[in-house]
Amino acid sequence: MGSVALAVTDGMLHFELSVAYEVFGPAPAAVTVPWYDLAVCGPDAVRVGRFRLEPDHGLDRLRYADTVIVPGWADVDVDPPADLVDAVRAAHEAGARVASLCTGAFVLAAAGLLDGRRATTHWAHTEILAARYPEVAVDPDVLYVDNGSVLTSAGKAAALDLCLHLVRLDHGSAVANTVARRLVVPPHRAGGQAQFVATPMPSRDDHPLAALFPWVIERLDQPLTVEDLARRARMSSRNLGRHFRAVTGTTPLQWLLTQRIRRAQELLETTDDVVDTIAAATGMGTATTLRRHFNRTVGVPPDTYRRTFRSRYEPTVPSGQPLDLDHVQ
Repeated sequence: MGSVALAVTDGMLHFELSVAYEVFGPAPAAVTVPWYDLAVCGPDAVRVGRFRLEPDHGLDRLRYADTVIVPGWADVDVDPPADLVDAVRAAHEAGARVASLCTGAFVLAAAGLLDGRRATTHWAHTEILAARYPEVAVDPDVLYVDNGSVLTSAGKAAALDLCLHLVRLDHGSAVANTVARRLVVPPHRAGGQAQFVATPMPSRDDHPLAALFPWVIERLDQPLTVEDLARRARMSSRNLGRHFRAVTGTTPLQWLLTQRIRRAQELLETTDDVVDTIAAATGMGTATTLRRHFNRTVGVPPDTYRRTFRSRYEPTVPSGQPLDLDHVQ
């Protein structure tokens, strides 16, 4: 997924466009893997909010990209331009992965890419999307939906969640986390794709769970229970569950399992520890337990996941010299 094309035209939302450019533009200094080749594609100069934008290429260039990003469409009551819709459809037919940010889903729907698929958009426009395109299974309760070659995100900040998800798919969790740190955002938030999206920390320091989350993250190697978390938060288990549901959208146990899986992914990417060691470090207990939960959540066994993200950027060394795995990216 080396080349990324941003599809722009008059009427796009500048926030979502900026988010995509920030993520897929120049790589952070700490990222050493091969990065994306980004192109901005549109019909001549376009007006994006209060800004004038000069595209690098015309919309016909979309069909040559590995990934096409369609930013938010400002006025959902107006049909998107036919040349944009045709270019996005042609890119998908040519094999591109196509992702919409926020109301960019209306462009994908107009191109027929969401027919028979689950999709989302900004919560304020989900009913409009569902009514206008009844063939689309609109889900208003998720941050984003990943259908493989077609992805859609909810509104505004969820565009960043989807962009980081794409980086995670292409380069692994460690690289996605590096990008998130540069942007000063959580690398994972609760959403529709449990295998990659974990949960946010409370935004207020005085929130009842503000001190609990980092305390748990530092103790993932321990056999924590809901009662342990409730005791640490100084509340009943029932009250803890209510607070967890309000902040994360899930239960304390599911949140804890997601954090353990996320830690296991990072260790598989960045260390040579055997699965038994990783199981102990993530509080899973045994390799069998880790493999069961990992396979069910991520969709592949731990060993396959490690080969995918370790071998992709494994350095080449001269024949006969040992490979220093401590420095594999």
